[in-house]
Amino acid sequence: MTPSRDQDVAKTIHLTEQNFDEALAAASGLVMVDFWAAWCGPCRAIAPVFEALAEASEGQVTLMKVNVDENPGLAARYDVRSIPTILLVKHGMVVERVVGAVPKAVLQDIVSAQASSQ
Repeated sequence: MTPSRDQDVAKTIHLTEQNFDEALAAASGLVMVDFWAAWCGPCRAIAPVFEALAEASEGQVTLMKVNVDENPGLAARYDVRSIPTILLVKHGMVVERVVGAVPKAVLQDIVSAQASSQ
């Protein structure tokens, strides 16, 4: 039996200023936090890449998304000045920052290195 598209989408956690800290604290492993906006073309273009990386990680990587228009305080808190910006978070600490729509191979290398490191 193959998972439905709805089940795939459910794996992405949408964060707000109200649930951000709690969601990060509850997450284990590597977390990709995607800062994006609906009007951002590069954000929409790279979103499927983030979803594919999280899916391929077999539970080692969790994808969380922050809409910067709806949550400007989080964007300011993490000094997000351009979108898309991905923060890779492990044990509550930002371990890597990727700004812009970078190639999938580059993201895969970064995610693999961070997911495998302690």
